[in-house]
Amino acid sequence: MAFIRKKHQEQQLQLYSKERFSLLLLNLEEYYFEQHRANHILHKGSHHERKIRGSLKICSKSVIFEPDAISQPIIKIPLRDCIKIGKHAENGANRHFTKAKSGGISLIFSQVYFIKEHNVVAPYKIERGKMQYVFELDVPGKVEDVVETLLQLHRASCLDKLGDQTAMITAILQSRLARTSFDKNRFQNISEKLHVECKAEMVTPLVTNPGHVCITDTNLYFQPLNGYPKPVVQITLQDVRRIYKRRHGLMPLGLEVFCTEDDLCSDIYLKFYEPQDRDDLYFYIATYLDLMGPLSPEHHVAEHTAESYMLQWQRGHLSNYQYLLHLNNLADRSCNDLSQYPVFPWIIHDYSSSELDFSNPGTFRDLSKPVGALNKERLERLLTRYQEMPEPKFMYGSHYSSPGYVLFYLVRIAPEYMLCLQNGRFDNADRMFNSIAETWKNCLDGATDFKELIPEFYGDDVSFLVNSLKLDLGKRQGGQMVDDVELPPWASSPEDFLQKSKDALESNYVSEHLHEWIDLIFGYKQKGSDAVGAHNVFHPLTYEGGVDLNSIQDPDEKVAMLTQILEFGQTPKQLFVTPHPRRITPKFKSLSQTSSYNASMADSPGEESFEDLTEESKTLAWNNITKLQLHEHYKIHKEAVTGITVSRNGSSVFTTSQDSTLKMFSKESKTLQRSISFSNMALSSCLLLPGDATVITSSWDNNVYFYSIAFGRRQDTLMGHDDAVSKICWHDNRLYSASWDSTVKVWSGVPAEMPGTKRHHFDLLAELEHDVSVDTISLNAASTLLVSGTKEGTVNIWDLTTATLMHQIPCHSGIVCDTAFSPDSRHVLSTGADGCLNVIDVQTGMLISSMTSDEPQRCFVWDGNSVLSGSQSGELLVWDLLGAKISERIQGHTGAVTCIWMNEQCSSIITGGEDRQIIFWKLQY
Repeated sequence: MAFIRKKHQEQQLQLYSKERFSLLLLNLEEYYFEQHRANHILHKGSHHERKIRGSLKICSKSVIFEPDAISQPIIKIPLRDCIKIGKHAENGANRHFTKAKSGGISLIFSQVYFIKEHNVVAPYKIERGKMQYVFELDVPGKVEDVVETLLQLHRASCLDKLGDQTAMITAILQSRLARTSFDKNRFQNISEKLHVECKAEMVTPLVTNPGHVCITDTNLYFQPLNGYPKPVVQITLQDVRRIYKRRHGLMPLGLEVFCTEDDLCSDIYLKFYEPQDRDDLYFYIATYLDLMGPLSPEHHVAEHTAESYMLQWQRGHLSNYQYLLHLNNLADRSCNDLSQYPVFPWIIHDYSSSELDFSNPGTFRDLSKPVGALNKERLERLLTRYQEMPEPKFMYGSHYSSPGYVLFYLVRIAPEYMLCLQNGRFDNADRMFNSIAETWKNCLDGATDFKELIPEFYGDDVSFLVNSLKLDLGKRQGGQMVDDVELPPWASSPEDFLQKSKDALESNYVSEHLHEWIDLIFGYKQKGSDAVGAHNVFHPLTYEGGVDLNSIQDPDEKVAMLTQILEFGQTPKQLFVTPHPRRITPKFKSLSQTSSYNASMADSPGEESFEDLTEESKTLAWNNITKLQLHEHYKIHKEAVTGITVSRNGSSVFTTSQDSTLKMFSKESKTLQRSISFSNMALSSCLLLPGDATVITSSWDNNVYFYSIAFGRRQDTLMGHDDAVSKICWHDNRLYSASWDSTVKVWSGVPAEMPGTKRHHFDLLAELEHDVSVDTISLNAASTLLVSGTKEGTVNIWDLTTATLMHQIPCHSGIVCDTAFSPDSRHVLSTGADGCLNVIDVQTGMLISSMTSDEPQRCFVWDGNSVLSGSQSGELLVWDLLGAKISERIQGHTGAVTCIWMNEQCSSIITGGEDRQIIFWKLQY
């Protein structure tokens, strides 16, 4: 329906609504070549002779005459039904290529269609029998050319083989395109420079319109060969927001351009004759938009992936509806291609109750199963047939999305499309979209009906449910006329039906289960053994790559195959090959985020809890992170700073360095208070134990050192590894140490009763083995999960409760520099020497977002949505993960930023670098 709205808007703007002719009057795969002003001469040469004024349209398979008077029907004469075509002489003789000066063209034929009489959309009227029509052109000199064209097209239509017909018509079309070029007088500005020009077709539902594409330094143009519906279509490049490469007719020939962020329908869809032409145009537009990005961020078009949208959806920044629209777009679904129209799920199961109960799971359809598997008895019958079927096997003889199904739902608003698809007829009245409940029941019980829904069921426009055009759609067996769609009892009006459908789509139940349906339609259960296990196997021709049209030599077979595929429906392009993560809903939020302390404060009326204030502080800080300013800087080491930790009151800053020292710096007095060296080897990280009495440092000498602040001396040494210790973490009396010896070890650490007097006692609880050196580790908030990053670019996620590896993700091409869980433990972020920032879903191990910078990001902190990273050049970068862009670059160190510390409230930030400095930063609110 979006394409209907777009068409109506264009008609209102261009005042084309008075014209009754449209490309939908043509047959499928037919072209409209040219038109001529003419008179239709009735009763030629008799006393009753009269003329009907109008336009004669020459098409590749038919001749169409559109009278100016809307009371008169449009006449369509199929060329294959023509017996004789020629010039009509003044003396009434009918001969080919006569020398007479008359502008008459005579057609003798056996069948004619009458369409849109009184401008009423209705099934075509057909008249059969031998007839003769004469058309008199306003320009007599064109008669000979028109007759010659008609004779040529007639020969093509009468060829026995469909493949031969298509080939001859294609040759005629290409010849016409080759003789013409883009009219540069149509440029918006005389100073525009031409960059690319090629032949293409503009695609709209069921029809394509050939012409010339032209791209200049400021505009994209399409000039139809026939000048219809207007002489030129122009898109300002500066207005473009999204561009997608498309499959069209199973070939990589399509390009779709959007000038809006969220509109369902594009501004232009082009089909090229050569993939290289499509790719050249795409490259030019993408390059233009990339160049515009830095100058004008609002015009920047990011290359969104399914994974980046997934991240936005998971974190609640995209609704279920928006996410499904984006997935459809990325999977080649387009409103301009009815064989690949966006597909949406049936959500509601209950169409009989007077009220909908969203708290009852029984209200909803089981989203883990395809429609064909929802009825157990029907599925058993289908599986029996499947087992007996020879290869290639399939479970369902029809698809869940096809042009016929789309127009089944939209017939009340798109009747001309239905007539085009079904050769001038509406479907049988009892098979029409009469009732929501009836349609759902048929999808559950019907032997061959497995269709899903379309986006319109979750939109705002009710017109597809209402017969506002007063169409005569026939009479049902019970005697009632087909009119508005019958709604379920729980919907008081079409508006109420759509609102409740939208509410259902965005409900908690659907948010928790939508990933299961995505697995079936766009994901890993779409193909292979997982599809068989999920009872989700359709005809092989519906899948991308199911047939290679280029390998079919027989033109008849190729045309028949393509027609079958386009009419049967196509499975979306597969977007995911691993299980899709579920959405983060309040029910699933990490328990670690719920604090038990200060509960009494939280219970006090009129007072905010400490946790609430902390969350407010975090939100405020991250909202202003781009305003970070350098406050103070101190050079306290002789080599690169490797670790920073700060006492709870913020007064003492402890740092480690490759110069082998641990230093204690007073923030208040701005002086260096202590410098400690445990060996002559570099120290790699540091942390403070709870109570701020002990600092732990890791060293390249294979040891971990415990330093007592109160006693000012080394308290203990843990000799736990066979190579350098690269990173340490501590939680709940457990020490986690990563090493270049390819292990991460978990130790139980019993604190000394009297700091400085007794040594710690350590027991090795677990050893997490890796294939190569481990360079970084991090814990989630509850310390139930650990993430490690290796020298060879692998990120590993471990379950600490069982000491088992959950996921191993090779996602960097060099060393993993830093890793960290999101506050809710749903995602892991990693940075590497390859300059990539990768977001991984913890539940599935799926890489759901990857952004790149032109240099390594050595360290970072993040809140799940935004990232503050320290780069190799010394800059701090602020990343908007959901918008897939760098929001700010902040000058800081003169060498690489090697470590970064942020307090719990996110209000205080300290960085260390290869320039031997520590920098204190302040936020500007």
